[in-house]
Amino acid sequence: MSAVSSLEVPTRAHGLMAEADGSILALARRPGDWMVRWHPERRKPQWVWAEADRAFNGHAARSADGKRIFTTETDLDSGKGLIGVWDARGLEKQGEWPTRGIDAHEILVDGASLLVANGGVPTQPETGRAKRDLHKMDSSLVRLDARDGSMLGQWRLDDSRLSLRHLARNGDLIGIAMQAEHDTPAQREAAPVLAVFDGGVLTLPENAKTASLRGYGGDIAAWRDGFAVSAPRAHSVACWRPRSGWQAGLSLQEACALANRDRDLWAGGSMQAHGAGPDLHAELDLPARLRLDNHWVVI
Repeated sequence: MSAVSSLEVPTRAHGLMAEADGSILALARRPGDWMVRWHPERRKPQWVWAEADRAFNGHAARSADGKRIFTTETDLDSGKGLIGVWDARGLEKQGEWPTRGIDAHEILVDGASLLVANGGVPTQPETGRAKRDLHKMDSSLVRLDARDGSMLGQWRLDDSRLSLRHLARNGDLIGIAMQAEHDTPAQREAAPVLAVFDGGVLTLPENAKTASLRGYGGDIAAWRDGFAVSAPRAHSVACWRPRSGWQAGLSLQEACALANRDRDLWAGGSMQAHGAGPDLHAELDLPARLRLDNHWVVI
């Protein structure tokens, strides 16, 4: 496997969004200062730089009508989470809305509303990554009106040390990959990595608490009637279904990036990529110079 085109970026990239015209929208890892739209075949990159007192948090989503792009951001002065609202064509910023939390991470367009995972982890303002005061964590799932950003609902888990990070939809269910921030290694190792939201209730399903995935969900994707969650610290991809719980997983060194298309699931690790589906079983060695980040997309 060889790359057919590439783009050098200033810092580590994180989330990617595939667009209808073949472009890729990529955002810097938090606290990021750039966003870029790149068409590998025919266009010069379209770069956007964050304002001096704002940082990108690595994820974006397109509005249901296709006219706007939403980004998760942080106000560097206050630490509060924001949704940046951008014109989809020109990538000019039109406004911003509060997420009613801190450490806003992934965003999911859900019809006329937005679902936002507030990770809730307080960090040092100088770096945006060094964690502090974890006893003050306040992670939440928030639903905002996609027209004006008004809050339609907010949900929290009983365990405040579970950081809600990444989102995926499968039918009527939203799966949320979590990362544990407990005080002791034993607590973190035993922590669940999956929460489920049914539109009204946010829960830790009983049959999702038993898998030992070392308390760190790297990415999540819809799979069959449930969800696949990558666990890079456990070097595996685990699959959960509502009725039967965790299924036999996939062993993959530093498994993290997940993407699905039709009925196929693709998982990327440090040295290999695996594809699985009803008519697909593929194992691909990655080029030695290629290092995947947390996420990828199928194009």
